[in-house]
This record gives sequence, C-alpha cells and structure tokens, in this order.
Amino acid sequence: MALIGPARRGSFPVCLPFVNVLYEDSGGFKVATVLADSVNTLQVEAPHGKRAKIKSRDVLLRFPEPGAVELLARAEALAGGIDADFLWQCCGTEEFGFTELAREYCGRTPSAVEAAGILVKLHSAPMYFYRKGRGRYRAAPPETLRAALVGIERKKQQQMQISAWAEQLEHGAFPEEFRPLREQLLYKPDRNRAETKALEEACAKTGMSPAKLVERCGALPSSYDYHLNRFLYEYFPKGTDFPLKFEIAEPRALPVAEVEAFSLDDAATTEIDDAFSLALLATGRLRVGIHIAAPALGFAPGSALDSVARERLSTVYMPGRKITMLPPEAIERFSLTEGAERLACSLYFDVRSDDFVVESHHTRAERVRIAANLRHQAVEELDAAFLTATSREDIPYSRELNTLWKFAGALERGRGKSSSGPERPDYAFHVEGHGENVRINIVERRRGTPLDKLVAELMIAVNSTWGKLLDDHDVAAIYRVQSAGKVRMTTSAMAHLGLGISHYAWTSSPLRRYVDLVNQWQLLALLDGKAPPFSRNADIMLAAV
Repeated sequence: MALIGPARRGSFPVCLPFVNVLYEDSGGFKVATVLADSVNTLQVEAPHGKRAKIKSRDVLLRFPEPGAVELLARAEALAGGIDADFLWQCCGTEEFGFTELAREYCGRTPSAVEAAGILVKLHSAPMYFYRKGRGRYRAAPPETLRAALVGIERKKQQQMQISAWAEQLEHGAFPEEFRPLREQLLYKPDRNRAETKALEEACAKTGMSPAKLVERCGALPSSYDYHLNRFLYEYFPKGTDFPLKFEIAEPRALPVAEVEAFSLDDAATTEIDDAFSLALLATGRLRVGIHIAAPALGFAPGSALDSVARERLSTVYMPGRKITMLPPEAIERFSLTEGAERLACSLYFDVRSDDFVVESHHTRAERVRIAANLRHQAVEELDAAFLTATSREDIPYSRELNTLWKFAGALERGRGKSSSGPERPDYAFHVEGHGENVRINIVERRRGTPLDKLVAELMIAVNSTWGKLLDDHDVAAIYRVQSAGKVRMTTSAMAHLGLGISHYAWTSSPLRRYVDLVNQWQLLALLDGKAPPFSRNADIMLAAV
C-alpha cells in the first residue's frame, strides 16, 4: 500500500476514520490514529488510548495501513537491516527529505513501512546524517565522517580495554597501568578516565568498595595506609620530600652564654625548640633562663628555606610519623641538641629565691651550650617526688627541675590560676609493624603533672614576655588572643583571657610553627636595633590571621 499525503482540509474539521499518522514529538517518533483533522491541528488517539492534539506541521507521514503500532515495529526492523554507510553514499551532498531518499533507495514509490524505515535509519545515525528540519537531512562531509568513525573505533577499543581491566580486578589482580594512578583512583577519581570506569565496573560486579577491592588485589597494605595516603594526597600532592639544597647562612658572631642548658621533651621529639638553665647570682637571686632555638638567625625571609616553611606552616603530627616544617639538615643545625653549642634567643628572669617573684628580665641572642636532652620517660618519677617533697638525687637535674617547678607555680599564681588543678589523662598513639601486621599501641600519659606544668608555664612566660616586648616597641607581631570564649590569631596586641595575661605571641616553637618563626624574625630585628622585616599589613601577617 502506498503512503498517502495530507487530506484536503477546509475551515471545518475533516473526519478521517482509520487514517494513521507518524509524527515527531520531543525528538522522537510516535504513531497515532487521526480522529479529526483541521487546518493547523489534528486530534489523534495513541495506541494505548490516550487522546491528544498535535500540530499539522509535526506530521511526517500519513498512512491507512498497516496499523500504527505495526508500522513503527516493522520500520525499526527494516532500519536495522539498512547499511548507514551505503545510505550515506546514495544521498549525495544536497539537503533532502526522507521520502525522497526512500524513493531513490527503493527505486519506486515506497510503502509507508519503507519510508518510515528510512526515516528511522536517518534519525538513528546522526554521525552520518545531519538533521536540517522535520524529516529533512544532509549527509555529513567525508572528512567529518572519517574523524567520527575513528572516534567510534577508539571508544570501542577503549571499552574492550575497560572490560579487560575490570576482569583482572574481579579476579584479584591489580593492573600495572593502575599503580601510578592508585591515589587518584581512590581519593579523586576522574570518571572520564578508562581506569576509573574499569574500577567502578569491577566494584559493581564484586559489590566491594574501591578501597576494599584494591586491598584485595594487594595494592593497598592496610586501612592505615589508606587513610595516611589520603591525607598526603590532599595536603602534600607534590610529596613530602624537600628540595635537595638550601643555603643556611653563618650568623654574625654571638656571645656564648655563661650557663649550660638542658631540655625536657618526649622521647620521640627531634625538633627541640626550648631548653632551660638555672644559675645562682652573687646577690643570692636566681637567674632562670629559657632558651629558644633560633633558626631565624640562619635564613632570611624570602629565602628558599623560608618559602618551604611558609608553604607548610607547621610540622604535622600523626600516629606513627610526622612531617616536619623544616628539612632535616635545618633541624639538625638549629635543634637544641645535647652536647652541641646552638644558636638561641634567650630570656632570663632574675627572681627572688624565697618566693620566686620576678624582679627583672632581659633578652639576648647568643650561643648556648646544651648539656643534656632529658626525656619525660626517664625523669617522670620526679612528679611524685616533687608532690611528696622526696629527694631523688639519683635522677639527673632533679634539683634544677624542682626549683623550676616551684617557679612555674609562682608564675601560675601570678596569672590568677589555681596551682592545684587535677591531673588528666592524655594518650599517645604509636604505629607498630607494617602492612597487614600494623598495630596501634595506645600509651597513656598524665597531663597537669609537675613536670608538665613546669614546661607549660615557662612557655607561657616566654610567649607573654616577648609579646609585650614587641608591642611596647611598636613592632608588628602575630598574637593569639581570647575574648568572649573565642580564641583567634591577630596582629593586634590584646589579652588572652583564658590564660590571664595581657599579651600572648607564639614565639617558643620556631622549628615547628611558621608563626613563631615570623615573630622570631621580628624579635631579633628589635634586639639588633634594625627595622623589622614585616609591617603590620604585610601579606604574611594578614595570612596568618
């Protein structure tokens, strides 16, 4: 049966029972039976019984038979057997309608099924035929078609590779191509990559998460490695290694301190920032020395070493390891290591020996001989001894530590704080073993003990004293303040209400915190009578707050 064209229409609806139409709707094709036909619209009934009004211009084909549903099914079957490449060669280079091409393809007037089959084929091959309007198309240029076919073949090959990789993963093998991409696949997958698609396909088939599947394939030793590598991937995308060489300047000649100092830290501490000394003056007064490592004397703002420290901002601590702010050679050079003479910025308090009231203090840059690096684990028995007034001469520096503890108590009372606060537990996490055998060892350590309080109070004293010194001389610094229960960093010198002090500038850990290093540069410039390297509005000062 040949296809028929539009019925003759006037100003009144024309009823054409049993006439079917093929029309375009939302980018697809639909069929329906015409109930009424007017100039611009048709009332139709879909095969499932729903009635609708469609525009005449959307009708592509009118046919009395076969039935609407049968036409679409037969047209799709016919289109499946038509070679798109052959059809492309037949259509020429000019724009054409689908009925025209159907007539040329069939060599006669096409049936409704044949015309619809050509239409479906044209519509399903946009790479070969460009749509130019309702039922009208134009052949793609040869060079464009060739490029598109190459792209299709490439995608086909890629899909074959994806399937092969997915199969390897399903069977517990981690493809070699995946190894340099492991972190990206686990932590920031690019779903446009074939490797990501293969991993997702394998996860869907095995019902496992990416991390579990990669672990099963032997490419992820443990959950600890998963979380550690995730942190490193996010915050150290270039790795944790330092550039190969740094210039560390030899500072000007500095006086050597008359005292020898000792430090008190945990066993794992390698960046020893602070040490203490105690001397009896001829006046009967005590001189308490707090000696802070002085890396600011070895490199200047804007140097390569400063750039690295500024990028990292602080040492990162985590169970089982740490990532230092400064490279090992700088830490070795400036850390207050036992048996060495080290650069230090020293704060001396002259105090009365009976009640530990501070009568005066002074600060200077110098070299200090470090006599010992004490570790908490070796002297922790002094905590109980101090509280019970028991002598422990068998423990090194027990007398000095006892005197410093009493001085710390006086400092605490001077801040208006209680010296009888309860001890509280703290915990250290140690990672032992590797891979599947990794274990976390949790060790309790008491906080608020005499030795703990000794170090804390002396650090508060040095940060408070130097913060006030910088403010008194109108030298910009970065302060840590507390008001209304909130702690924040600022370049304005204000009180830290929680500690009960008027000034608090981080200065005691320049090997581990960049803020302390900046403040140390400012302090050393003040001591040397030079202009400070940073103004209050300098970028680094504002960035720190």
